[in-house]
Amino acid sequence: MAIWNLGSINADFVYAVPHIPAPGETLAATGRQIFLGGKGANMSVAAARAAARVNHIGAVGADGTWAVERLLEYGVDTRNIAEIATETAQAIIMVDTGGENSIVLHPGANAEIPQATLQAALSEAQTGDWLVIQNETNLQRTAARLAEKLGLKVAYAAAPFDADRVQAVLPYLDFLILNAVEADQLAQATGQGPADLPVRDVIVTRGAEGADWYGPGGQRHFAAIKVDPVDTTGAGDTFTGYVLAGLDRGLPMAQAIGQAMIAGALMVTRHGTADVIPDLSEVQDFRA
Repeated sequence: MAIWNLGSINADFVYAVPHIPAPGETLAATGRQIFLGGKGANMSVAAARAAARVNHIGAVGADGTWAVERLLEYGVDTRNIAEIATETAQAIIMVDTGGENSIVLHPGANAEIPQATLQAALSEAQTGDWLVIQNETNLQRTAARLAEKLGLKVAYAAAPFDADRVQAVLPYLDFLILNAVEADQLAQATGQGPADLPVRDVIVTRGAEGADWYGPGGQRHFAAIKVDPVDTTGAGDTFTGYVLAGLDRGLPMAQAIGQAMIAGALMVTRHGTADVIPDLSEVQDFRA
């Protein structure tokens, strides 16, 4: 089977800072690095490194050919990434000494993915494949509706959170993943907790407190793996990509989550985003 990811592609400018700046504060960075990023690109790389066949659907500007080449190097099918007149998206990421981050996004080409690119990509999909969407691109509802008609399973990472956009795709979802803050925001908007949503499988990630899976058998908690974090950027995307790859390869949900917990734990011990996502052999070695 395969994963089709309607996902963002960013140039991530990562600044090391002593602390996250307060409003009005000017702060000197202690370092700067540039990475391939975006929630979509991170998820595609994570799923590919977890041994899934991944097809990325997206857009970059003429300044983003390096990002497409990097995705291809990491094992992602890039044939459905359009080059358009709008510049490639950017993220300004500040990471403090405790590993916490603050992020500003410039949407760029991510918000202008051509509908023709989406339709051409999904015309190649097979019944039973996965489509994953998230809130850093346009066309989410269009993609979810089309995927349902084609017999694909639809997964949704509800970030950056927008209650209206989440509710627009809820009827089409087989799998929803969100963090604890987003789960609370969605509950306020809908009056429904994770167990009450009309979605077969819901995962709520809770950082250092682990994750909760709400599935057909009820709620199950997965404890976090204890590590010393240096950068939490991309950890949630790594987790999501690994869960989807496990499900696509036929693993039971609990086993897919178990692998994803390890991948996420390894990720927070590294500085960077897509370029430093662990591969499956590292996850298996850690488990051993």
